[in-house]
Amino acid sequence: MDTESCNHQPVYFGVTNINIDERTIGSVDVWRCAVCKKKFCEEKQLGIESISDIVGMPKIEPDEKWAVVVCKLQKGKDKWRLAKLKDNFEYKHECLDEKIIPLKVNEYKVNDEKHWSFLIDENVNKAVEI
Repeated sequence: MDTESCNHQPVYFGVTNINIDERTIGSVDVWRCAVCKKKFCEEKQLGIESISDIVGMPKIEPDEKWAVVVCKLQKGKDKWRLAKLKDNFEYKHECLDEKIIPLKVNEYKVNDEKHWSFLIDENVNKAVEI
């Protein structure tokens, strides 16, 4: 059941570029509702023409934050993924050989020896080197 009372009016807010060796490999477009200021994000992989599986503005819960999860084991487009992270939560990550592994989230961040993350809110209109 949708509990949102705002009839969102998203306007373009900014972008976070994802770089490897100072070369942009993708980005996250950030939209913000002109009424309630809630943010919505859309992942863009450079060179990928397919449409996201989420059409329209993806929903995010009040206790979630938009983040990019980075896998140090993967290459290219598989190295990063837009995610909705909750504090003190386990994020299900599709790692090598398509194995789903749980990653611990603390203070809205993933941090272990093979994975890390950063929040979109802290990186709008910036480039992040992964």
